[in-house]
Amino acid sequence: MNTRIVGRRGEDIAAEYLVKNKYKIIERNFNCRYGEIDLIVWDGNAVIFVEVKARKNDKFGLPRESVNLHKQQTIVQCANYWLYLKKQIGTPVRFDVVEILDGKVFHWKDAFRA
Repeated sequence: MNTRIVGRRGEDIAAEYLVKNKYKIIERNFNCRYGEIDLIVWDGNAVIFVEVKARKNDKFGLPRESVNLHKQQTIVQCANYWLYLKKQIGTPVRFDVVEILDGKVFHWKDAFRA
């Protein structure tokens, strides 16, 4: 299975998990000139920008470890642009990582800050 298929399936699993845990999906795969955000969700208090990382095993490290400083900066730029487009500047935000490893879901709330 190629990485694109694993990633897409991971996003589906993450979305299902978040919905089951009372989050509302606002948008999937938001693309802009700065990059992409996998999932944007609402928890009733804040907009949550979610990076999904899925792997079949930890042979190359844990999925969440690939959300390095450069990736975080990209997500923050995309988030700021999304907030601007949607006229949501000033809305509380959070940056989460959902890790799918061998079919198990791990949700890292407030994984990094802007």
